[in-house]
Amino acid sequence: MATLIHTLADHSDDVNYCAFSSSCLATCSLDKTIRVYSLNNFTELPYSPLKGHTYAVHCCCFSPSGHVLASCSTDGTTMVWDTRNGRKLAVLEQPSGSPVRVCRFSPESTYLVSGAADGSVVLWNMQSLKVYRSGNVKDGSLVACAFSPNGNFFVTGSSCGDLTFWDDKMRCLCNEKAHDLGVTCCDISLQPISDGEHGFRYFQMASCGQDNQIKLWLILFADFLGVELKYKCTLNGHSAPVLACAFSYDGQMLVSGSVDKCVIIYETSTGNTLHTLSQHTRYVTTCAFAPYSPLLATGSMDKTVNIWQFDLKQPCAGNTVENESKVTVEDWSEDDVSAWLCAQDLADFVELFKMNNIDGKELLNLTKESLTNELKIDGYSYEKEAMENWISTRRRSSPMTNLPLPSLMLTPNRTLKMAISRWLETQQKDS
Repeated sequence: MATLIHTLADHSDDVNYCAFSSSCLATCSLDKTIRVYSLNNFTELPYSPLKGHTYAVHCCCFSPSGHVLASCSTDGTTMVWDTRNGRKLAVLEQPSGSPVRVCRFSPESTYLVSGAADGSVVLWNMQSLKVYRSGNVKDGSLVACAFSPNGNFFVTGSSCGDLTFWDDKMRCLCNEKAHDLGVTCCDISLQPISDGEHGFRYFQMASCGQDNQIKLWLILFADFLGVELKYKCTLNGHSAPVLACAFSYDGQMLVSGSVDKCVIIYETSTGNTLHTLSQHTRYVTTCAFAPYSPLLATGSMDKTVNIWQFDLKQPCAGNTVENESKVTVEDWSEDDVSAWLCAQDLADFVELFKMNNIDGKELLNLTKESLTNELKIDGYSYEKEAMENWISTRRRSSPMTNLPLPSLMLTPNRTLKMAISRWLETQQKDS
């Protein structure tokens, strides 16, 4: 079941895009602003809204670490922001000066792609914040982009209906006519699947367009072969142009938003419709799954963003409590640990654990001392109002230890050590 749990109504004009990090949600709008919210309680962060663009903001995206946010606009720029304090890090001007319609970080944050209305595409080096490579599609406006999971390739979609594949040197590898009336969005699943024939590991790609259709594709990325694209199927659930599509983190679901005002969630393995959500009153322009929690955000020309939560018993973005038990804790990846934290209502610690590369083995070795000394987790409980008053006086130290607080985000009244101990006890009983 998908349940509407919150509605954000802070933008004064159409919502154009929304994007998740492990701890935040960013939204952007025709009102020229980007707003950033905490996933802890969906309150807006103190530095939000971010202002700097002089025209409509079309797209925003987080770097994989979540520490950097990029936004692009009709003003011909892509801006880079520090999500820890809202500081503007760079203003990247599209060489042609054309309105920038889409931006995306590569999986390792090495590059940032910006695509513009004149068909120009720029690959920015994120270390130097300079142009690394640039190119152009033959016809149409560039409106969509997605990276391969290894970051060596990316695909762009244009208003003329083409999907174009590039390598990380900006060499055009192939071109596919996908949607007769124009591509509007595309996404590539992070999880590989086998073709069942030759044992190759393909990735699923979805594209949607003005033709009311969503198409699913299988892509083989190989450094020695380039890109091999196979058409899989077409999903025809919408009755009007489809403006947005996105995979869940585990690749099991695909969400789409349309001019018909509906949001449809599909099961990717079968193409079956799991949910149809029709709470928006105007065109649905954007949709995104959270990476490590069962949340979905949908944005609309009705100026709102709806936040939906899934029953953890169903497939959802990220690993679930059910399938965690299939893998021993020792074998957990960093992403498995992040998914488990979210399932335990400890999503605020995801970024901290990822920064310290905590996988299953490291998790098992955590002690009270390492939680306090290495991860700098306070470990004490306070009355919420008293702690808020403490923080409001601009004090960034622990009331008990007087040590600096790495984050001012408050979490529920249960210590991480207790949660880990309870979980590990259940694992030992099950085994």
